[in-house]
Amino acid sequence: MFKIRPILILAAGLVVGSMALPARADEAADANLAKINLPPGFEIEVFAEIPLAREMAVVERMGVVFVGTSGDTVYAVVDRDKDRVVDEVVKIATGLDTPAGVAFKDGYLFVAAADRILRYVVSEVRPGQRYRALVINFDLPKAHPPGRRYAAIGPDGKLYVALGAPCNVCEVSGFEATILRMNLDGSESEVYAQGVRSAGGMDFEPETGQLFFTDNGVDGMGDDSPPDELNHAPWAGFNFGFPWYAGGRVKAPGYEDATPPGDAMMPVVRFGAHTTPLGIHFYRGKMFPKAYRRESAYIAQHGSRDRAEPIGYRILQLHFDDGRPTGVDVFADGWLEGGEPWGRPVDIKELGDGSLLVSDDHAGLIYRITYTGP
Repeated sequence: MFKIRPILILAAGLVVGSMALPARADEAADANLAKINLPPGFEIEVFAEIPLAREMAVVERMGVVFVGTSGDTVYAVVDRDKDRVVDEVVKIATGLDTPAGVAFKDGYLFVAAADRILRYVVSEVRPGQRYRALVINFDLPKAHPPGRRYAAIGPDGKLYVALGAPCNVCEVSGFEATILRMNLDGSESEVYAQGVRSAGGMDFEPETGQLFFTDNGVDGMGDDSPPDELNHAPWAGFNFGFPWYAGGRVKAPGYEDATPPGDAMMPVVRFGAHTTPLGIHFYRGKMFPKAYRRESAYIAQHGSRDRAEPIGYRILQLHFDDGRPTGVDVFADGWLEGGEPWGRPVDIKELGDGSLLVSDDHAGLIYRITYTGP
């Protein structure tokens, strides 16, 4: 496995005084919720309005949801009394380069930006506070799409960051097209998985603690090829086939006659082409009925760009049996209306009561899905 040296330096230019923003800037956003189709007994509401919202990190004990974005700002959505009504939205950091990925552990907020991984000490969130950042890795390779990193804390207490490839299809080297794993101070950083083109979400199966991640296939190969993927990395060292494979077993342009690595791992689930699966979350709570919580993972499909007829723009429920995927159903859709999307789901996380949060960078919203049926 490749290893890189930890870098821990003070980033004085990234000290930010937090600012409070309205928790709900546009009540008209509720009007679109009637378009969302959910199973009987489920309801959806707007939890907060966050421009360009991407990955989330829920810190239940603080009553805070940290939100990365595809802009330049990281936000904290604050619900101090945990009544599931947002009290305020606070800017934690701004002036960053695409801080899409966020994770939280042991009082540290980790932000995966386009050019560096930062660590903030955050013991509480209140307007007027200032947070000083330490850079634990910088000069990261470029990613495709530009700068959209994703982060997660594993059951081993380490930080995982999906770096992605710098291109649609190209030769990669070093830390391009990888998922990194490191200690919380950046030390013992290593390549956990390679051959990963564009991972959009990571989570760990609760029983085994093993990593599952989504990955997006190559563009420009037609409406129905190649498939997007869900991959399984039970331990470090696997190669997932990029750039030899465009998605699944479909060879990438220019690699039709090339010999791929003999140990390349194939996806455990193949989704439709260009559906763009991003966030994945294994359900751990008890609010939902058994059919929707027992060995279930939820996946956000951001939706197609490189396709004549748009598809995706929905949330899937993936069923598992003994840690293996066995089937998939559509759990929520309706963000695509008349061939045009009004919203695009990105990430899925769970609050302490078992409700699900869904971020939407297109509509600039975070939704909360609850079960209120019998």
